[in-house]
Amino acid sequence: MADQVTATALGDWPGTDPVEAEKAIRGELGSPHLPFLPELPGRGVGSDPVGRAATLLVDLHADVQPHGWRVVERPGRDALRAASALSTDLNVLADAVGAEEAPAEGLQIRVLGPLSLMAGLYLHQGERVLVDAGARRDIAQSYAAGVAGLLARVRAAAPGARLTVQLAEPDAARVLAGLIPTASGYRTIRSLPGSEARAAWSELVGALRGGGAEHVIVHTDAWEAPIEAILEAGADGVSLPLGTLSVPQWETVAGAVEAGARVWLGLLPLEASQGERTGDVAERLLRPWRQLGLPAASLGAVRITPAGSLVDLTPERATAALARLVKLADAVNQLAFG
Repeated sequence: MADQVTATALGDWPGTDPVEAEKAIRGELGSPHLPFLPELPGRGVGSDPVGRAATLLVDLHADVQPHGWRVVERPGRDALRAASALSTDLNVLADAVGAEEAPAEGLQIRVLGPLSLMAGLYLHQGERVLVDAGARRDIAQSYAAGVAGLLARVRAAAPGARLTVQLAEPDAARVLAGLIPTASGYRTIRSLPGSEARAAWSELVGALRGGGAEHVIVHTDAWEAPIEAILEAGADGVSLPLGTLSVPQWETVAGAVEAGARVWLGLLPLEASQGERTGDVAERLLRPWRQLGLPAASLGAVRITPAGSLVDLTPERATAALARLVKLADAVNQLAFG
């Protein structure tokens, strides 16, 4: 593992043009940084996280109903639209990689994590998949089979790229805490047992590794982030917003790094404060790193990301954010290593 901090982003991108998105991302995040296959939710239904994930299910189908994506007997218009959008993105990736003299060594693919998919997908009677143990098991197995197929398509589009998969779990903490509302909104769904969550993550991580993923990182919010459970499930690391990490979470992160885990930290503010220098932002990572007694050499476990989603920016501002992110990574390394 190289001993320097590198950069990537969380996967979603503003606008509706995958060609321009791919050019911007690969233009800013060359090696040793990690470019990513962009998600463009601005294109509408089918490009949203749940729809994109649902199109990967094997022998199960989903389509949009009034309250969201629902499991159905056969794919409908919205499912076909989701599949078409993903195919377009992979074709654009292949064209971009093929036009480069020296393609980046790595590539990140983001997919929705299994807990958040179960929270966002509905059964035919209108309740969330989360309420039904059998449905949860079926979705977990179908999804694990489907992501392996996705990686085969990615490898064909970007031959030789070292693949990192980010599992986005925005709802994981609420699923584990029993805070996801029922379809009616009058009650909450019983908390998912931790053992079942770990099993779902473990099954998906295993499928991704079998499909050629070199690393699997799970992204979640810092609030009640199940860091230890994620790592126990076999993930290579966690992705967290740095600004809201508590002292106990920092200590957990430090222990994970010492044990060989990787960590992505949302360090770059998207709304820069007046007069705030890049070096000051870099110290938000380096100060606690030193306080925890972690050596500078272990910074190679870190990738920095924007502190939040880029999707609410303009494409131009998102591109500028990636340029600032690379500059910030350079600043961290300069301050850490001289």
